Amino acid sequence: MKLQIDKTNYTIAKFPPNFPMPTSLQGESRFTSITYTPEECSIVAPTNIINAAQAEAAEPDWFLLKIEGILDFSLTGILNKITTPLAEKEISIFAISTYNTDYILMKQSDLALATETLTTAGYEIS
Repeated sequence: MKLQIDKTNYTIAKFPPNFPMPTSLQGESRFTSITYTPEECSIVAPTNIINAAQAEAAEPDWFLLKIEGILDFSLTGILNKITTPLAEKEISIFAISTYNTDYILMKQSDLALATETLTTAGYEIS
């Protein structure tokens, strides 16, 4: 399985559930995730375009790992197979799934260890 690393510095932020979609994120070509629930609005975006000062809580300094290709809904255990070796090295993750594939965010400080761990586990990383 091929994995693609995006070393952009991302922030994960929590906003009130009625927070309007920021205009700075509209049309953004880099990875961005906005999720609304009755309890919150969670936004993951490049740090330089998210206004963390407006957030109730914010965690900067994450990088992104993308599982390359389109994953069929019938596939099972994909995230588990990738995250198990990371958990064994105590690397914390934040996972996001889209219609096509899965994304895993990890702290920038874990980039070298995560890359080494996944390469050792047999993943091709670009």
